Amino acid sequence: MEEKHAKGVGLTANRFLTFYLQEEIYGVNIFDVKEIIAMMKTTPVPKTPHFIKGVMNLRGNIIPVVDMRIKFDMPEIEPHMYTSIVIITIDGKNIGFIVDKVEEVVNVDDENISLPPEFGSNVDTKFIKNMAKQKNKVIMILDLVALFGEDELGVVQALSKTA
Repeated sequence: MEEKHAKGVGLTANRFLTFYLQEEIYGVNIFDVKEIIAMMKTTPVPKTPHFIKGVMNLRGNIIPVVDMRIKFDMPEIEPHMYTSIVIITIDGKNIGFIVDKVEEVVNVDDENISLPPEFGSNVDTKFIKNMAKQKNKVIMILDLVALFGEDELGVVQALSKTA
């Protein structure tokens, strides 16, 4: 059986920051990551989608904060000592992603990256850009724009203000 490989994946694009939500491991391209900070208080913003926990002031910049568990329809949990906020830049705007635990930065060879499996039209996996095999783990590489869709991304980015 022929394995499908992701197209356009070069060595420089194969570095990912990995993090956990529940027991699943996800990754984002390291070039999209601005910084990782400890969990901090957010200010709720009325009439925003339920997955937006609010905004935070990070060195004079107002950054929207998304609870990735809620975004993925997982049960909400209280922050713990490993809970982190990953600051990611999407289309020039910073967005904070609350994750259960940041794992590491991994380098993945081209032959260990493949397209995500197809589950049929009833399962939405368009937010998974690729699957990466690393040691004994499978990492779901996120497509950050597809994760939200244009409308949701516009709402989230509108909350971002840079000093």
